[in-house]
Amino acid sequence: MEDVLAGSESIWGFERDAVRIRPGSKANKLLVELGERVVPHSAIADVSLEPGRRGTVVLRVTPRRGADPVISVAAGQLAEALDPYRLVLPAGKETLADYYADELRSAITSREPAEHFLVAAPPVPRSFKAWDGAATFDGEHVTFTWFWSGASTAKYSAGDQRFRIADLEGVEWHAPIRASGSLTLKVRDRVAPSDPNDDPASVMFGLGWGATHKSLPFAAAVLAAIPAGGGPKPLASRHTAAEITELIAKLGELRDAGLLSPEEFQAKKAELLSRM
Repeated sequence: MEDVLAGSESIWGFERDAVRIRPGSKANKLLVELGERVVPHSAIADVSLEPGRRGTVVLRVTPRRGADPVISVAAGQLAEALDPYRLVLPAGKETLADYYADELRSAITSREPAEHFLVAAPPVPRSFKAWDGAATFDGEHVTFTWFWSGASTAKYSAGDQRFRIADLEGVEWHAPIRASGSLTLKVRDRVAPSDPNDDPASVMFGLGWGATHKSLPFAAAVLAAIPAGGGPKPLASRHTAAEITELIAKLGELRDAGLLSPEEFQAKKAELLSRM
């Protein structure tokens, strides 16, 4: 049976090689929408335990860059209260929380950016209503259906839009703050208008439309589905032994010049050797 720390907003189960995060009885809408999530130890870059407000302590996990599509697409825009890697506990549980914080720190395998997503994306199909249109994603296509009452002339004239995942190279999400925000699909080989209000590959947020708990999981699901595209890059194609030897020699020069630590040199050397 897993060990559990329960806060009012989330419940963390500590398993042999992962943390299982579930919404608590007073979970915010984003946590409820994300549902149960399994965070493998390999996805964790750091762990902290700090005093909170009103007799609480806050246990927080920082995922590796590129390990979680939700955090990747949020790009630092989430308010602290919406951080899905934040567990608020009564101060009386500080000793127990400190124990689990130490356990997680000892399980960290790497703090380097992840080469692929290690935390599962929100499941599909997904949909939400923006200010100027409805957005749907079925796993293969993203569709924007415009509202005549909100869409700009440029969008309404362009008509409803349907994008293949194979044609996308990324997603930009701008948080719905002060009655604004947007979700923009980065379409390959396309020059987008500077104003997302006139971009048929964008939907606009505002006045309750495109709320974070709906639009962010949607954006994360799309990002994770883009082949090799919106998230961390896969390893490059295989090289010849001569090319690998030359690259390792150049890395050695950088190490000798003090531009790479011995640990970084060894890690990059192992990565290069894996490409042979």
